[in-house]
Amino acid sequence: MSKSPVLKSPGQTATAQAAHGVPGWLVALFAVASGMTVANLYYAQPLLSSLRDVFHVGTAAAGGLITLTQIGYVLGMLFLVPLGDRLEKRGLISVLLTVTTLALVAAGLATNFPMLLIASLISGGTSVVAQILIPFAASLAPDHARGRIVGRVMSGLLTGILLSRTLSSLVSDVAGWRVVYLGSAVLMALLALALRAALPQHAPTTTMPYVHVLRSTLHLVRRHPVLLRRGLYQAAMFGAFSAFWTTVSYVLTGPHFHYSPIGVGLFALVGAAGAAVAPFAGHWADRGLVRPMTGIAFAVAALAFALAGFGQSHITLIALAAILIDTAVQSTLILGQHTIYQLDPNARARLNSAFIAIFFVGGALGSQLGSIAYHAAGWTAVTVLGAALPVLGLLHWTTERRTA
Repeated sequence: MSKSPVLKSPGQTATAQAAHGVPGWLVALFAVASGMTVANLYYAQPLLSSLRDVFHVGTAAAGGLITLTQIGYVLGMLFLVPLGDRLEKRGLISVLLTVTTLALVAAGLATNFPMLLIASLISGGTSVVAQILIPFAASLAPDHARGRIVGRVMSGLLTGILLSRTLSSLVSDVAGWRVVYLGSAVLMALLALALRAALPQHAPTTTMPYVHVLRSTLHLVRRHPVLLRRGLYQAAMFGAFSAFWTTVSYVLTGPHFHYSPIGVGLFALVGAAGAAVAPFAGHWADRGLVRPMTGIAFAVAALAFALAGFGQSHITLIALAAILIDTAVQSTLILGQHTIYQLDPNARARLNSAFIAIFFVGGALGSQLGSIAYHAAGWTAVTVLGAALPVLGLLHWTTERRTA
């Protein structure tokens, strides 16, 4: 049986833990830090129309900014997150946040679109801090409460994803798009200092050389078929999610609704209702309901895109679709993470690395295919694409053995 890692925190000790095994202040810190860092991936989504005009690029090229940021995140998941098992986590997090800060400054000062793309690629790659913190929280949690604790941390991450669009729209409307990036750079610098001061030390779980750590990550995918399965499930869901949120700003600013950038950001708030499902999803996982709730989530996502297609000129239907899509995607994410964290307690960072990398490939493809579909045939094509992805996931789900 593996032992829980020993906490060493400035001014804090492991004896200050709450009844569920993890200090409440630490869970809250993980949640806030996860939300702040992952938000860097989504600030650009409501700005695409403005950036398209500022840099004189096409719709598909502007959508490529989101795709490249997510590709950076995938690369970070593959090559940086596995270091969470190899290095002391607090120091690793400090380095990554420093690089993120510099990349965001470069994005805010970008004089051309390629410079913005490169800076976004780098900031996307180093914003994987959240995916180091989440398996860290899972390692600290007792078995009976792991799903609930991961769910609470994930609620912070998911809130960061959802509120990032609104914050970006508000700031850009008041002070311009550059301040969105420069303001985030300031937040990352402050977060780096806060985490350095407050995070507990956590010893590495392996002494393997870095190259062997990377190889072992690939080996985990081969050794645990359920890891690949859950990654593919989430790739389908996150691809649909990305297609929706990358293109919905074009619909809202178009002839039917005439929303301003700030209006697009306020619309993104409706999706925040989906973050409320995170603790419930963790509870379902702890109760052994992973498989049935996964199937229900796929069906809900497909239904949501059907509503969005019929609601092309009805904002209420599009808003309802946004809530359902976010709820379904967040549910399958937490159910998937709960599942993979059971596979090997000493390799949770590498398991998370493989899982997130697989489904972020789906997200990057969803962003790009969504932009191409919208450019080719409008919102109807996007909703058909979005519905097809969870349906494919549901078909794959039917092949899963109930005893898996």
